[in-house]
Amino acid sequence: MTDNLLTVKNLTVRFNTAHGTQEALRGVSFSMTCGEALGIVGESGSGKSVTALSIMRLISDPPG
Repeated sequence: MTDNLLTVKNLTVRFNTAHGTQEALRGVSFSMTCGEALGIVGESGSGKSVTALSIMRLISDPPG
């Protein structure tokens, strides 16, 4: 039996801007078990940093 160390389900992040609400992430899901490694790759602006900051609850509310 494997116990999940981290589970993220349907993570969505929105930012309030002068032009309205902008969705930065929509429906990001993954899980990790003890001893696993996870790499998140993508183009610049694809949401890698926002994903990590959201999981660590480092995006202030507002704007995110």
